[in-house]
Amino acid sequence: MNYAHRILCSSAKWKNVVQHYALPWTLEQIDLGGEVLEIGPGYGAATEELLRRGRHLLCVESDPRLADRLRRRFHAAVTVRCEDATAMSLPGESFDGAVCFTMLHHVKSAELQNRLFAEVARVLKPDGVFAGTDSLKGRFTRFLHWFDTLVPVDPETLPQRLVAAGFENVQVDVNPYAFRFRAWKPKTGS
Repeated sequence: MNYAHRILCSSAKWKNVVQHYALPWTLEQIDLGGEVLEIGPGYGAATEELLRRGRHLLCVESDPRLADRLRRRFHAAVTVRCEDATAMSLPGESFDGAVCFTMLHHVKSAELQNRLFAEVARVLKPDGVFAGTDSLKGRFTRFLHWFDTLVPVDPETLPQRLVAAGFENVQVDVNPYAFRFRAWKPKTGS
């Protein structure tokens, strides 16, 4: 992340946006279950809210500084793994739900985003849900990512990409600022 991005993502204003708008909209009418995987928690705004909702969390964060910061902040309440979400060391079918909030555009290519989707499908239990949100393309998004990774996800093609990764019942909704998605791993024998 560039400097401006780090300032924004660690701010109280961003925390408020995530906790009061992005997370509730993304998880509206969704039951994540008890064992939840959070991909790319960054500074932990969503992590904090997920803990308040009584979830057992494991976070996968690729940035060593952010992973260390998360460990210090949440102590034993959250397990934090510093690793690449496109090749996780987690056992298959371990989680009831998986989430990611406004981080997919930081994955360096569409191919790596697809690998991340497939990895999430691998670690979810049958009928597990994958839910998330991300930013839409726009001038502010481009400005914020000056000299930073920005690979926007097209909400129009996301359903096909998630189906190809092993999900079904994909839902994508768009508002003026972002999109949310929900996708389920097929039940055993489906």
